[in-house]
Order: sequence, then C-alpha cells, then structure tokens
Amino acid sequence: STMIQALKTVLPARATVGEKERKSIELLLQDAQAQELAAQMERKHQTARLRLLQELMTNRTISWEAATKRLKVPSSVISKLESDGVLKVHSSVAYRNPIRRMGEETEKKTLSEEQQGAVNGILNAFDQNDRRPSLIHGITGSGKTEVYLALIEGMIKRGRQSIVLIPEIALTYQTVQRFTARFGDRVSVMNSTLSVGEKQDQCRRAERGELDVIIGPRSALFVPFPNLGMILMDEEHELSYKSETSPKYHARETAQKLAELSDATLVLGSATPSLEAYSRAQRGDYHFYKLTKRLTGGSLPRVEIADLREELRNGNRSIFSVSLQEKLRDRLARKEQSMLFLNRRGYAGFVSCRACGYVCKCPHCDVSLSEHRGGRLVCHYCGYEQPAVKLCPSCGSKYILGFRAGTEAMEEQLHKMFPQARVLRMDADTTRTRESYEKILAAFARGDADVLVGTQMIVKGHDFPAVTLVGVLAADLSLYVSDYHAAERTFQLLTQAAGRAGRGSEPGEVVIQTYRPDHYSVQTAKEQDYEAFYEQEMEYRRMLLYPPVWNMLVILCASKQEQTAYDSAKLLVQEIDTWQENIKAAMERVGEDFKKKRVFPVGPADPAVAKVNDIYKKVIYIKTKDYQTLVELKDRLEHYMRDNRAFKDTVVQFDFNPMSGF
Repeated sequence: STMIQALKTVLPARATVGEKERKSIELLLQDAQAQELAAQMERKHQTARLRLLQELMTNRTISWEAATKRLKVPSSVISKLESDGVLKVHSSVAYRNPIRRMGEETEKKTLSEEQQGAVNGILNAFDQNDRRPSLIHGITGSGKTEVYLALIEGMIKRGRQSIVLIPEIALTYQTVQRFTARFGDRVSVMNSTLSVGEKQDQCRRAERGELDVIIGPRSALFVPFPNLGMILMDEEHELSYKSETSPKYHARETAQKLAELSDATLVLGSATPSLEAYSRAQRGDYHFYKLTKRLTGGSLPRVEIADLREELRNGNRSIFSVSLQEKLRDRLARKEQSMLFLNRRGYAGFVSCRACGYVCKCPHCDVSLSEHRGGRLVCHYCGYEQPAVKLCPSCGSKYILGFRAGTEAMEEQLHKMFPQARVLRMDADTTRTRESYEKILAAFARGDADVLVGTQMIVKGHDFPAVTLVGVLAADLSLYVSDYHAAERTFQLLTQAAGRAGRGSEPGEVVIQTYRPDHYSVQTAKEQDYEAFYEQEMEYRRMLLYPPVWNMLVILCASKQEQTAYDSAKLLVQEIDTWQENIKAAMERVGEDFKKKRVFPVGPADPAVAKVNDIYKKVIYIKTKDYQTLVELKDRLEHYMRDNRAFKDTVVQFDFNPMSGF
C-alpha cells in the first residue's frame, strides 16, 4: 500500500476532536452563611443567584448542566459567585464511553484441568521470556472465553494490558458483557460503529493506563497501550481478519509482529483453527493446547445430514427437509429455541429464466442481481438497484423467477409453516444501525423469539443455552466458490454452526441440509473431527502446492478498459520471466541450487468477479516455497512499474497468501 493508506489504518481516529469537559459546582459556604446570603439575595430580587444557591444548599455539589440548563442560571452569574468565594467550579475530562455496564461483576469460575493447564502454560512461558505464540484448539463450548479471562487477569497482575480481537462486530455484545462483568470499567471497545470522538477517547484512556482490556475487530490492534502484554485472537480462522482493502494485512501476522515489538505474547483460539495456524503448531512454531470437553457437562450435539436430492425425489419442494420440519415443530412444542443458518442474505440468490437460462446481472459488475422484498433487484457489490422483471428480457418468457433461498424467504416460509413461531432475522439488512446487533441478540437471549434466522454472523461464537436445534440450509453453497479455501470454509462454518446447539443442560441436535452429503468437509463436520479434515485437506494442498505448504502472491491489475488491464498484466508476466532468468543465471554462476528461488506464474486470468463498478480486473497467480522470494519479486515489479507509462491507467495491487475468492 502507500504510506498514507498504512497510516490511515493504524491511526484509529482520523480527525482531531477536542476532549470533552465535565464541570461541577461545589458550595464553599457553611449552612448558616449560605442562609444569610440567600435572605440577602431574596431582598435584592436576585432570582437566578437565589435558585442556584438554594439548589446547592440541598445538594452541596451539582453538575454544570443542572445549573445552566435545568435551573437556567447564566454562566456569567456562576463566574461572579465563584469570584466572590461562594462556590467553586471543578473541571475534569469526561470520556465518551461507548459501552454501558452490563450487570454486576461476577465471580470467576473454577477452571477445568485442561483450561488451567493452558493458562499455566501460557503465563509460565511469558514469565520465562518464551514469546512463541500459543494456539488453543478447543471444541465448541469448551470454555475458551474463561481461559481468556484467566489469562487477562494474569496479565493485569503483571501490570500489563491486553487486546482481545474478535472477527465480527456482532460478537462484541456478548464478549463485552462477559469481560465487563469480570473486569468492570477497565474494559472498552474499538470498532467502526464508534464516533470519531469515542475512538479518540478510548485511545487516550488506553495511553494513560486507564484501561486493561480493549475488545474489537482487527482495527483494535492499533490502540496505543503503553505496556501491552498479550494479544488474544478469538476465532483466529475467520476470513474477516484479513483486510480486503489496501493495506492487505492479516491480523495474525500483524499481531505477531506487534507482540514482538511490545515484548508481548500472542494467543490464538479456535474450534476450527486455520490450516496455517494448525500446521505451525504441529511444527512446534506455536505452543499448542487442546480443550476436549464441553463445560456444561453435555456432549457435542447429534448431527444428522439431510440429502436434498432425496428430499426432492420424495416430493418435498420446501426449503426445509422433512426431518428439520419435525424437529422445529418439536422444539416449538417444548418451548426450546432454534437457530437456522444460511450463508446468503436477501430474498434470493439470483433471478433466472426457466425457459432460456437468462440470469439478471448487474450492468456495472460481473455478478447476478439478488431479489429483495418490494419488487427490487439489488447488486450486493455496488448497490445498483432496479425493479424486478415480470418477463424475461431475452426470450419474453413469463417463467423468470428467483432462486428462493435467502434469509427473507426462510423467514417467510417459517411464518407460513409455523404461524405461532416468533422469528427474529439477523443479516446485513437487519443490522445496519449501530445497536441493531445488540437488540436482536439481547431479544433472543431473553427468550423473546423461538427461532433466530440468519447468515454467517449468527453462528460465530454466540452462546445461547436455550438453543437445542440448529438447522444449516444449503450447507454446500460455500463449496462452489472458486477458491482453494472452499472445503476449509465449509468445514469451519458447519462445525461452528453445529457448535451453537446444546450449550445448556439439554442435549442439542443439528440438521445439515446438503446436495453433497458425501463430501469430506461435510462428513468430518458431522463427526466434529478436525484432525481427519486437516489430514485430508493438507493432502490436497500438498498435491496442488497451495498455502500453507507453499506461498502464493496474487497480482491484481484493474482498469476502466478491459484490454488495458490485460496488457498491464501481460507486461508483468514478461517481467517476472526476465527476473527469473536473471536469478537463475546468477545462481548457476556461483553453483547455487535454483529450485528454492523458482516461481510458478499463472495468468493473466479473470478473477471470480471480473468486473465491479465498471472496473475490469485481471489477475496473475505466483506460487513458490520461499516467502522472501515473493517479497523480492514484488519489490522488483514495483520498481519496474514506477516510471513505466504503460501502467498510468492501471491500478496494481499485491496480495500475499490471499484468504478469499479472487
């Protein structure tokens, strides 16, 4: 990225906002003196002064707002009384506090043997100056949060502060609830919903040592703690830890570097660790701790796979399998809660013609439009909207319909099937406002709804003890993404979704609906067997030389003209070939093995979405074993482009070991 992009990323508040002042007024006179002065004011008809004095005689200290707004006393009158020695105005900094205290402080729970082992191991390594990162692999419901709380307590005793990273703003509510209950007001948050003033105040509080813990997504990494001791990264496998805009940093790598610079330690936690983290733990680069028991005393939920091909053959055209319908009916009768998860938002995935196959696409992006309520077709990339079509624009057929498998459609079907059910929906459309996450999750936690319907954000880390059924609809949607992470994402989502069931005293059940019941990511998620999935997935990565076995650099060329983007990418491929030939010749001259420096470029090619907002994209993929070789190559290409006029209408971006579809 450019230096200015990097600075904007690490400076949490981008505008200077003045400190907020809190003022209070204190009466300096004794009671007898005050009564005498009040009588004097009454005689002179000094009504404003009298109002203020009478209030101060009742409450010896009042706020500035109470005096100026409620009592309507001008500031000039207050200043005169202060100069006469009647009262004193006190001034202090008032921090904008983005969180409300959510309940009283709680007693810490007694940790299990496994939990205590992880806490002792990490803190002992810290005391012995062993700064290798730690990975906690704990099954869903194994009490990773309790381990985090104990680790932070250990850091506070050592006079150090902690940063807790969470993947989604949606997780802030429950996480903050648990942390404030334990550590009180010395906990705060940092995320994009805060105002500039609130962000700046949290940074000031951290800098002045008035906070012990800051919670937030990857941007929380840059809160300026003077004595940072620990960075905790919960759900470390999550996609959102990788920035998709420049600078394209991964929070895990950045956190590790920040920990080095601060003499702090990095702790990663997940029920489904990324292959990168798990392989490093297997090699011994990370300390490794395993939590294998559910703390509620219950076992992992019973998982059933519903084959949607079979459902269709049996005449079931509903988006709910027969088994899921029966289980939902049963939970409603027993007054237990259910969660239904679909990795799609909106009313439909796409709108297509059943006669000729035409798909309604966005004119500015290379993606299909999604059907929403109110007869709207919406592009989820650029926001383009158009009215829904009644006839196919291509062949005139009336059989142009939406593929009805969105969260809104699920909600509608539930109301038809179970009119008595109270349903809450949580997706990007219902969580647009600042406190909408909180309201929906709090309402569900209170038991105000029987079913929570939603996208990815409902399956990540939430803890609802009354939920005994989780339904995963169209589980294999994420398998069809053109991305080598597809199987890993699917396994993680299914395992995380299944982990929401049976976290209380009642046993949980999970129904996974899929067209690919035999796929290894679905089967291993059913068994909650991470090791089996890891072995099989790593075998594929070894065969195809993908990360974490090898390293990959993706170069993206974007331009308003498709040909310009392609020509720029072609020039870069030629430069890569020239660079490689020069390196090979130089190494052969000194008798070194060229294999370790060899790179394998592929492209130019179209990415998964080749046009967004009228900008065309072309990509080059480069694989090699040695990461540093890719850094050297990137530096060489940047130097090559710097004074080359051929790149004046092209934006070029580099992304190391990309995390999502490209």
